[in-house]
Amino acid sequence: MKKYDLITATSMGVRITPENQQPVGIGNRYIMQATSAESNVLNISASLGLNTKVLTAFVAGSPIAAFIKGELRRRNIDYEGPEVEQGGPWGYRHQFNIADTGFGMRGPRVHNDRAGEVGRTLKAKDFQLKRIFAKDGARMMHISGLFAALSPETGKLCLKLSELAKANGTKISFDLNYRASFWKGRENELRDIFSQIASRSDILIGNEEDFQLALGIEGPEAGGKGLAGKIESFKEMIYRVKEAYPNASYFATTLREVVNVNSHMWGAILYADGEWYIEEPREIPVLDRIGGGDGFVGGMLYACLKDMPASDWVKFGWATGAMAVTMLEDYATPADEEQVWSVWKGNARVKR
Repeated sequence: MKKYDLITATSMGVRITPENQQPVGIGNRYIMQATSAESNVLNISASLGLNTKVLTAFVAGSPIAAFIKGELRRRNIDYEGPEVEQGGPWGYRHQFNIADTGFGMRGPRVHNDRAGEVGRTLKAKDFQLKRIFAKDGARMMHISGLFAALSPETGKLCLKLSELAKANGTKISFDLNYRASFWKGRENELRDIFSQIASRSDILIGNEEDFQLALGIEGPEAGGKGLAGKIESFKEMIYRVKEAYPNASYFATTLREVVNVNSHMWGAILYADGEWYIEEPREIPVLDRIGGGDGFVGGMLYACLKDMPASDWVKFGWATGAMAVTMLEDYATPADEEQVWSVWKGNARVKR
């Protein structure tokens, strides 16, 4: 029996957000949370009782590292990784994500401060990977393109993780998460890494741009406008992705149209074993949009791990994504499955 249900590799940092939806630079009181896109994905499964773990790095003796560890314990997420000496005031540290939520017609603004980021140093030799995969065991490994593209070292680590996961019967989920700033000057290197990981993956997640720019898949012909046009364009592209990466059985993306900061149209698409499952866009209220996509992925992977039918994966993921944007933290923390299904049904009645 495998010890972990879902594991990931990540660079943990902190996010600071002004209180009361004020802009950065005007608000002078901030809320701080421990965060990363990959740990956000794990949070759904961790909240609902599955065993999860992050492979990461910490700055030795850092109070920020201590805060991150405490938050991971609170969230029921196990962790493992090297303690890296800071090396003085200008040495290593955990990344800072400085963001405001926006309000009404004032859109959110995000500033990433990643100089000296300790997670960029992570290498395969930092972990006992044979023990993690062959002895402890994991049912699923989630890999994010954000982390894979963070540095040459993290790219090689993600390649090794996908290799060992494949060899030990661990399913692989790969969220492409293309970011142009990470790829600048490294296009050939990263295209090769991403293609190798995708070739071993069971689940591929991304929008049209992700598949085109990260994997070099030919884009769809110009389709209709709006979310309906995006659905048809995504379908057209996925047939080409499936032909290029036949190992994958599942392909997913979210659909979002911003009405204003606090109101979005939210939908999702899943292609599973030759069948399409579409959650038609519905209007949802938004407190803070950051983390909605990770919430969708986390809910979908939980549904997969719980052996729900594929038709429920997209529904459950839609609901956990919609739940994530109602929270000040950038991850969803459902109390139980019933709460998630209530969100999907639009049932906001009080539960006593």
